Amino acid sequence: MNYQDIIEEGKKIAEDFFKTRDTLFEKVINLFTERLKEGHKILVFGNGGSAAQAQHFAAELVNKFLKERPPIRALALTTDTSALTSIANDASFDHVFSRQVEALGEEGDVALGLSTSGNSPNMVEAMKCAREKGLVTAALTGKEGGKLHSRVDYLLDVPSESTPRIQEVHILLLHLLAQEIEGRLL
Repeated sequence: MNYQDIIEEGKKIAEDFFKTRDTLFEKVINLFTERLKEGHKILVFGNGGSAAQAQHFAAELVNKFLKERPPIRALALTTDTSALTSIANDASFDHVFSRQVEALGEEGDVALGLSTSGNSPNMVEAMKCAREKGLVTAALTGKEGGKLHSRVDYLLDVPSESTPRIQEVHILLLHLLAQEIEGRLL
């Protein structure tokens, strides 16, 4: 497949997402904004490329996306290497995010997980813990959401099974979320 075909495939997947999930996406934007206005925070996490995207999103909220403004409360659970490695070593890699959610999450906060498959055990454990603590749970996944489908309050599943295309739409969604949150909070 040449790069023009890849571009067209990506555009079609993004269009298909918004044709069927635009109302849900707007609901998620409104919910995140409302929770932040109430003084809550967003905890965001993922593995591999999704970890990088989680960090990118949190940085855009804490610092700025497009406008100079006060910081927005967001924390990527993928950045504390001491916590990640001690939890993975002493307990299990399955708990690297759930232990942090347990320690840092408060009722009313938002847990946002990024997973192309939706099946990573550490993501499932984190969402289980988040729900038990009274956090709102949301996930960006690939087609149908895998195991996270039934374990989150809001599933934004990209209608594709291609990891690169899913991640491309995820970064688009995260940029749109950052833009809308920033604009609505100002």
